[in-house]
Amino acid sequence: MRNLKRLIFFVIVLLIVGATVIFTLENKQSVTLVFFGWSAPELSLAVPVILALLVGMLIGPVLASIARLRRKPKASRLA
Repeated sequence: MRNLKRLIFFVIVLLIVGATVIFTLENKQSVTLVFFGWSAPELSLAVPVILALLVGMLIGPVLASIARLRRKPKASRLA
């Protein structure tokens, strides 16, 4: 059972890495991001998209944890 879980985990990671590589290779167009007058150097389109995905994956759990911590004291007052 333990080996099956490892195999499933390995297959999922391999699929994610493969999809990321394919996405990167398919989106080689150069783009320049401009934000409030600041312009980033030209990058492959895949770079800002993957960075946005990673930032979202980091910020989402942090915000969920903060929301959970704020709700917990209210529940203890009701008991």
